[in-house]
Amino acid sequence: MMDTHDFIARYAGIYEHSPWVAERVAPFASDVDNAGQLAALMADCVDNAAPEKQLELIQAHPDLAGTAQIAGELTADSTFEQESAGLDQCTPEEFERFQALNAAYRDKFSFPFVMAVRGSHRTEILDAFAARLENSYDLEFETALTEIHKIARLRLDAMGAE
Repeated sequence: MMDTHDFIARYAGIYEHSPWVAERVAPFASDVDNAGQLAALMADCVDNAAPEKQLELIQAHPDLAGTAQIAGELTADSTFEQESAGLDQCTPEEFERFQALNAAYRDKFSFPFVMAVRGSHRTEILDAFAARLENSYDLEFETALTEIHKIARLRLDAMGAE
């Protein structure tokens, strides 16, 4: 059983730049014994947060193959996730397409495109990017949160959350 301080220290990074999720879940998670239960508690916390807080969470995510990646400013988890999808190996044409899609997506939705990219290939990501640009704001907001929950679960699994 972990105390609240240790819990927050361990899980603060599960949701990108959003330690509030771990802070809110900590009092209820001291006896949680597996990644699935912890992921469900954390997802429930996010799903029940105010829409403004959810939007902040979405906006905390970096663009895919974006300026933060180039500048080396991604979190370690985001760096690994983007590299696992080959986003650090884009051709100049693919990189330009990512930049154009990032800009179009932000213009339309006012938040970054979020996708759990671990295990995907950059061509699949580009296809999903283009398809999701056709979505409504409400659908894309929900899709972004669903993808964020997938990212959180993958991160919990990767760290052997127990």
